[in-house]
Amino acid sequence: MDTPNTTAAPAETIAVAMSGGVDSSAVAAMLAAQGHRIVGLTLQLWNQRRLAGREGMPESVQGRCCSIDDVYDARRVAEQIGIPYYLVNAQERFEDEVVRPFVDEYLAGRTPIPCTLCNNHLKFDQLLITARGIGADKIATGHYARNRFDAERGRWVMSRPADKSKDQTYFLFGLTQDQLAHTLFPLGEMEKPAVRAMAADQGLELAQKPDSQEICFIPGGSYSQFLSAYLDEQGREMPASAGELVSTSGEVLGQHEGIHAFTVGQRKGLGISAPNPLYVLKIHPDSHRVEVGEDEQLYSRTLHANRLNWVSLAEPTEPIRVTIKIRHRHEPAAATLRVTGPDTVEATFDEPQRAITPGQSAVFYQGDEVTGGGWIF
Repeated sequence: MDTPNTTAAPAETIAVAMSGGVDSSAVAAMLAAQGHRIVGLTLQLWNQRRLAGREGMPESVQGRCCSIDDVYDARRVAEQIGIPYYLVNAQERFEDEVVRPFVDEYLAGRTPIPCTLCNNHLKFDQLLITARGIGADKIATGHYARNRFDAERGRWVMSRPADKSKDQTYFLFGLTQDQLAHTLFPLGEMEKPAVRAMAADQGLELAQKPDSQEICFIPGGSYSQFLSAYLDEQGREMPASAGELVSTSGEVLGQHEGIHAFTVGQRKGLGISAPNPLYVLKIHPDSHRVEVGEDEQLYSRTLHANRLNWVSLAEPTEPIRVTIKIRHRHEPAAATLRVTGPDTVEATFDEPQRAITPGQSAVFYQGDEVTGGGWIF
């Protein structure tokens, strides 16, 4: 019989990851109201004022997840519902395992996803380490996902949530079986409006707090500004990667100042004119060439991924049918997936997909279940 991991057994000690947003706050209040022993944990990941005003970075740090205001909100909710609360300093790990890899990937002409790096390599690992250190049986988060144990397969299976508009499984594909076994997703069966209503019923002042939209260490969403500011702070020079903008036939159309300023699918900022709109098709790190072309040339049927994690099943020995998300807001597209070597797969889509981007995640699904995922190369 399958065992859902959305509710806890009676009288468990549960560490709730509190981000200061309405979702995690509602989870903490819900589990406390159910009679569980709750401890609130917030990971301090980044000094929000660290690069403020440097190299064009804004002074304001409003509207980002994990900001100092979010920490204050999380602490206030913990006090309101009467649970212990701890702020865990994980800034050094975050810089080593998220920020520096992000910088290196971007400078190499790829487009990484910091939130996925954070979840896969740091957040859940650190939360479980801290939870076990304080005697908690499980952790719970405000992510919209579902989690259950399938006895027949002998595996924990993560699935898309009831509220598909809030689906966060794309960012969670790297969770291990041990992590899934000790994690609760209490909001997996709920719609976002119901979560806000529940928070309001619990008397939480932040029930209508807007969702955070920006990456915690990149205000305004300007990756290139962040790269300049971070390298300047570190006393590092921006690597020389100026080169040529070229057509698919190799014709030189213009010059650029560095491959870090481009991502596949980009239209703006190319600095060249043409009869039809041009988009970045490929970035060639070795030659520093940026290949551009028309929108129809962005489409491809083939994807390669590595650094894989298998969730609902072990590594397949035969080709399997899946749907694949290549971006968070991408509608999963039908494909055939086959293992091509140690820790690598190739996917062939039924229909061409737009802007398959190296450095991004590819997450594989069968129905709502997360089969696994990897990183596009």
